[in-house]
Amino acid sequence: MITEPKPTEQEHRAQKVVYRNAASASVYGLGLIGALVYYIGHAATFWLGVLGFFKAIVWPAMLVYELLQYLHL
Repeated sequence: MITEPKPTEQEHRAQKVVYRNAASASVYGLGLIGALVYYIGHAATFWLGVLGFFKAIVWPAMLVYELLQYLHL
């Protein structure tokens, strides 16, 4: 009778994680690119362009803040 070898404890613990339906990452990425184009395109100086870069990174937080301020929650 042929038996399969038992997996070692390390092999037993290691599990492959597969992320599915990560569409939000692509939406955020497109929003980041759009915000970069907008903010840097409207920058009059180099430092306003640098500020625009940082604004583009945190645009979702600014959007949620303004939305909550509008809704008075």
